[in-house]
Amino acid sequence: MTVEVLDDFPEPITSAQRAYQASLKLGFTKGVDRSRAVLAMAQALLNSFDDILEANTLDLEASKEMAVPELILDWLKLTPTRLEAAVEVLQRLGEISDPLRRVRTADYQLEDSQSYTQLMPLGVIAFVYEAFPDLGAIAAGLCIKTGNSIILKGSTEASHSNEAIANVLQSALEEVGLPPGCLELIKAEHGGSIRDLVTQDKYLNLVLPYGRSSLVQQVMRQSTCPVLKSAMGNCHLYWSLNSSLDMIRWMITDSHESEPDQVNAIEKVLIHRQALPSSLAVLWNSLKEKGFEVKGDEELVEAFPHLPLVKSGEWGSAYLNKTVAFKLVDSLEDAIAWINQYSSGHADCIVTESYQESRQFALGVNSASTYINTSPRFSRNPSRGDSVFLGMSNQKGHRRGFISLETLTTAKHIVQGNGRF
Repeated sequence: MTVEVLDDFPEPITSAQRAYQASLKLGFTKGVDRSRAVLAMAQALLNSFDDILEANTLDLEASKEMAVPELILDWLKLTPTRLEAAVEVLQRLGEISDPLRRVRTADYQLEDSQSYTQLMPLGVIAFVYEAFPDLGAIAAGLCIKTGNSIILKGSTEASHSNEAIANVLQSALEEVGLPPGCLELIKAEHGGSIRDLVTQDKYLNLVLPYGRSSLVQQVMRQSTCPVLKSAMGNCHLYWSLNSSLDMIRWMITDSHESEPDQVNAIEKVLIHRQALPSSLAVLWNSLKEKGFEVKGDEELVEAFPHLPLVKSGEWGSAYLNKTVAFKLVDSLEDAIAWINQYSSGHADCIVTESYQESRQFALGVNSASTYINTSPRFSRNPSRGDSVFLGMSNQKGHRRGFISLETLTTAKHIVQGNGRF
């Protein structure tokens, strides 16, 4: 991601101030008005496909001239299908029941009073993202739905696309009467760096970084505001002796099917040492036929000389492409210890027919989510349930796991007395 160095430029400050003022009003809007606003965003986006795709073409041409990595080009490229997916997410957000004002009984009760909690907006959220122009619209929808203002800070590679989308969404919000400033975009020409934005702790309540690990770590280092880390790739699968080869093949391939970002893609597979060599060869050949690159540790390369060797630094890093590395382990305990050391910690899997192994894995792996005999494939707009997801978080702080509407809220404790004293 290209990061400017004009740290004293005032634009991030003024954007944060405008967003903060808007959040004070937005937090009191009715749920029906926020839903109507999100649906207006969806319709405006749908009506502007041509303009957005034209802007995206400019970004793609400029990025190719600057030799931007192929991975970022894939993330950057918009298609009608990707835009339609974003519209569908916004439409669903508009139809979901209001996540705010939900009342829950408090864990404690004081004498002569009643205590309860309500979900409330966080306030102002900064979304710092690498390419992925459509994610700016989805993040904006999640924030408006939860009564939060949002500041978008995209990468320079997507500057035209980000501005085209933000303009469309801002016009829609203005037409439905939401306060100005509830959606801010820091444009490339403003010159503000990431650090200029994420140090506005007087106004910001949460920073959401989205992209490669290098971007997330940069935001974590520089921010003086709370940060909700997101993660993608480098998910592990443990192949138990009590398992099905067909299940393993399906879980690996299916986990790589989410687009455009393979959030929960299985990139590392740990194999019990007593697995049959013939099974390994069958799996590898099948993966190669589907366009995967297969690598192995030193023991596997010694047994299969044609197999490329995994370099030591690769175990703890995400490939973010169709590459899968394999390693032999002696036991489930060794697999759990390896995963806890090298996994990205947001989604890890086991294939086993043993209930005891599945429980030991689920409780022992230090990850936000564990998958037992099922694909971890990520979906922003799942067909079942009443949720929409922006991504996955691997931290244990603010929230962990799926980044949903509730993730962007906080709890307020309210104690109602009965008038006695």
